[in-house]
Amino acid sequence: MAPAKDPNTLSNHLEFSTTHTAISLTLSFSKSSLYGEVELTLKTLADDLKQVVLDTSFLDIKVVAVNGKGAKWTVGDRVEPYGSPLRVDLEKAVNSGDEVIVKVTWGTTEKCTALQWMTPEQTSNKRHPYMFSQCQAIHARSLYPCQDTPSIKSTFDFSIRSPLPVCASGLPTGVRHFVPATSPSEPGTLVYTFRQPIPIPSYLMAIASGDIANAAVGPRSLVYAGPEELLRCKRELEDDVETFIKTAESLIYAYEWTTYNVLILPPSFPYGGMENPCITFATPTIISGDKSNVDVIAHELSHSWSGNLVSNASWEHFWLNEGWTTYIERRIQGKVHGDKHFHFSAIIGWKAFKESVELFGADHEFTKLVIDLKGKDPDDAFSSIPYEKGFNFLYYLDRLIGREKWDTFIPHYFSSYRRKSLTSFDFKDTLLSFFSKDVEASSVLANVDWDTWFYKPGLPEKPDFDTTLADACYALAGSWQALNSSNSSFKPSPSDISGWTSGQIVVFLERITDFPTPLRKHLIELMRDEYGFLKSENAEILSRFLTVGLKAKDEKLYRKTAEVLGRWGRMKFVRPLYRLLNECDRKLALETFEKNKGFYHPICRGVVMKDLGIS
Repeated sequence: MAPAKDPNTLSNHLEFSTTHTAISLTLSFSKSSLYGEVELTLKTLADDLKQVVLDTSFLDIKVVAVNGKGAKWTVGDRVEPYGSPLRVDLEKAVNSGDEVIVKVTWGTTEKCTALQWMTPEQTSNKRHPYMFSQCQAIHARSLYPCQDTPSIKSTFDFSIRSPLPVCASGLPTGVRHFVPATSPSEPGTLVYTFRQPIPIPSYLMAIASGDIANAAVGPRSLVYAGPEELLRCKRELEDDVETFIKTAESLIYAYEWTTYNVLILPPSFPYGGMENPCITFATPTIISGDKSNVDVIAHELSHSWSGNLVSNASWEHFWLNEGWTTYIERRIQGKVHGDKHFHFSAIIGWKAFKESVELFGADHEFTKLVIDLKGKDPDDAFSSIPYEKGFNFLYYLDRLIGREKWDTFIPHYFSSYRRKSLTSFDFKDTLLSFFSKDVEASSVLANVDWDTWFYKPGLPEKPDFDTTLADACYALAGSWQALNSSNSSFKPSPSDISGWTSGQIVVFLERITDFPTPLRKHLIELMRDEYGFLKSENAEILSRFLTVGLKAKDEKLYRKTAEVLGRWGRMKFVRPLYRLLNECDRKLALETFEKNKGFYHPICRGVVMKDLGIS
């Protein structure tokens, strides 16, 4: 693996590599800030080096020391969207193999993009404040000074002071009372310590603190949630997590992170889940009461191998994280539920893939598998494309080589790059090398058009998915399409969808949104009354039904859309609904955003502002 420059970091990561991070934090809920010290142990990668450069963004840097002695340092001018380089001068030049320890005392500011601070009123029981981090892709630098690139991995020690329980992306090692000497501390502060012995990139550094309780959901798994939600979360997850882990292990190799836990966050969390090592941070929208959205956990669990153990070297190769993870997730679904579910999930994914390509434009740089992010914000490129185009590339190779042979490559790949980072070109070389002595496999791989897969924008050829589970959805949608054209005597009734999974309802509604002519308004009301979609507690269903209504410009659903936009912070739902509401009623869209912008995580808030054209 030749080192590659990550275009989205200002650090000199080709000259120094962080091997260990020791971070000591104090949480101040009253000031909505963190402050503390971080000690970075760096390995020197070249000769005659005189300066370490770290990533920072909106941090208040106070003191810097090198190898225990005060050092000269400067914070450079801000370079959007990457922040400000922290340049630390070394007393004398260092050479390849030398160890350098940089210790920085700092605090976060109100402009920190990695943290969300919530007042008690914003939480479910309204008793205590809450905070959580979200560092992917380049937000760790607004939390602490670091080499903020997935090409660098380090072990971690955490020491976190807080008046409320703490979770972090490591193994808990203790809790003790904190007695302040000179530094102030909030009442009742405890010190929570964690250790992460497996090297991880900066974007997987994660913390959360609030009124959090936990319960076992498997022999090596806990669920963390608010006390009032804990039992419901436990019931939703307890039968599935260990099954998912064992299934993934049978496909790849043994789970390495000791525990696999899930923290159900407040509803403002911007993603379905974030694969923080040892503890997935998850949206409460997966807790639907019917286990229909639990497969999100299969996805985040799969990241324990793809993304966490084996990581993309830069965000230009993000498909290596998400394409592999989506592929493994669907293999888990196929093994647990039957192979038809592998295909059914892929059908749903293709729809999201197609919509993302249409949104960017078929020739857009961000619709490629390997993208150019020089001077660009990785958040702007975020979509279903790296997930689904990556999945479809791997599924293409699976079919090309044959499942039996392909399955021998999977553990080899994850063993070869275990605890490392790689590029798409490393992946290609490893695949070709693995099958080089297999004449048949080498012959078919010689026909792979790598440049087209890596660099051609837009959609590839759609695979011939097994539509068994989708056929009934398509047939019902066809009946509604005929009704919409006044060419049918079809009379909808609740029995139409009796026994359907939520996934089948989603496919049905997405088929409706593909109609060349939007559903007529009186038919939307008929669908609402007969199928009860507007009363659904499942965000996947309700968001799709609102999409159907907004595409038809049904004014009766505008206020309901505004209401759920004040309850959901997950970008998968928030961004498309805002875009559609903006087309229908821009005044209401802007009013809704203004009312709820404090509720959204900074990452979500920023991209929605761009979607709405708000400067």
